[in-house]
Amino acid sequence: MRPRPDVVTLGSVPPRLRRRLLRLALGLVFVAVALAVYGLGIEPGRLRVVETSLPLPSWPASHAGLRVAVLTDLHVGAPHIDLARLAQVVDETNAAQPDVIVVLGDLLIDGVAGGHFVEPEPIAEQLGRLRADVVVAVLGNHDWWFDGPRTIAALEHAGLVVLENRAQAFESDGRRLWIAGISDAWTRGADVDAALAGIDDGAPVLAITHNPDVFPQVPQRVALTLAGHTHGGQIDVPLLGPPVVPSRFGQRYAAGHVIEDGRHLFVGTGVGTSIIPVRIAVVPRIDVLALSGAP
Repeated sequence: MRPRPDVVTLGSVPPRLRRRLLRLALGLVFVAVALAVYGLGIEPGRLRVVETSLPLPSWPASHAGLRVAVLTDLHVGAPHIDLARLAQVVDETNAAQPDVIVVLGDLLIDGVAGGHFVEPEPIAEQLGRLRADVVVAVLGNHDWWFDGPRTIAALEHAGLVVLENRAQAFESDGRRLWIAGISDAWTRGADVDAALAGIDDGAPVLAITHNPDVFPQVPQRVALTLAGHTHGGQIDVPLLGPPVVPSRFGQRYAAGHVIEDGRHLFVGTGVGTSIIPVRIAVVPRIDVLALSGAP
């Protein structure tokens, strides 16, 4: 049977165009395989320490240069992050010599492809080696899904201060500041008012929480809100951004420094992976923020 005139078959394509189409198809297959190898096997195993100067309008000159290290979404037990890798993360954080270290939750993982479950106690033991004037933590949704009270007990036993809808005053090199911990929005019902209720002087305030979706509720009294949870989407498509972000605001709070109505948020993209063990153009990182007043 002869093909219909309006149907294009491979045999009807000129040889030169056929070769070009074949090369294009092979090129696309090669790119897909290369991205899969890189996203599954290479990038999740990398680690960056990224130092950023962050000017904040309400940050006092007396506190200029305060260095805050952000650790979030460690997901120990996911592929590429076991306890030995966590020890490296702790060492790299200490080497940056921050004044304050905030651990923003999702220390645990259960069910990620290719991973294994690690209990909170050995994770907390490693985090207990963090060295700074102030080391504080909040829990993430994965920590609560497993056992929030047990995870808190492990962290506190290791010497970390866990802030659950409450604030506490600290000092770093003679500089007084408040850190308010806001509970995870998915699992605990974040209570911003309760977290800030104990603040009783004019010292600058940092708010820490796992999920950035709570940010619209944070008042201007807070100089900076720090959050994680999003992983930056784990895959960042050029020009389009991350196609999937675990937030009801989509890409609005996906990563980095966000300013809304004069209020400031920084979202760390974290170290580990969740659901699928892949990262593309979202390299695992420790952020070190040098805070200063806005010029």
